[in-house]
Amino acid sequence: MKRLFDISFSSIVMLLFFPFGLIIALLIVADSRGGVFYFQKRVGQFGKPFALFKFRTMRPASDVQGKITIGARDPRITSIGYFLRKYKLDEFPQFINVLIGDMSIVGPRPEVQEYVDFYTEEQKKVLNVKPGITDYASLAYFDENELLGKAEDAQYTYIHEVMPAKLALNQKYIQNPTLWNDFRIIWLTFKRMLVRR
Repeated sequence: MKRLFDISFSSIVMLLFFPFGLIIALLIVADSRGGVFYFQKRVGQFGKPFALFKFRTMRPASDVQGKITIGARDPRITSIGYFLRKYKLDEFPQFINVLIGDMSIVGPRPEVQEYVDFYTEEQKKVLNVKPGITDYASLAYFDENELLGKAEDAQYTYIHEVMPAKLALNQKYIQNPTLWNDFRIIWLTFKRMLVRR
């Protein structure tokens, strides 16, 4: 049932979003050199790696300087990238990941292997389900970049404070992965995207 919902919902979103996606693609190309999409290897269900789709919001090869973006004005982020990130529009290509079967719409956000290596055995239980585009942690840390921008050591803060808190919320979700719960999280995410504090 969840897979059927994921396919149906993603197909509708992709169809409705397509004209806006074309405009975003043109703006990305006009704003800076590089491709329209950014692909990053993430850890999926049962630890299987997959390529996560995003609209490119950073200059080429920016991730060699670190995988965490810091603050609202990270110099690696392009002009259009700031706007896309602010409203989470860079995440929309992940509906392709959902259609492929790598992800669900709702589920624990997938991490890079570098951070998964820090998981405890208990935390690794989140890998038993498909990762998602949104979840409780995405809502709680909607402005994560700004939070890390205020930290003295963003990497340390993420690994020892933010990531454990997010994983605790992930575990809360996998204890009650109902379709009704998914609808609620999708609705809260939509509201959060529209209402910026």
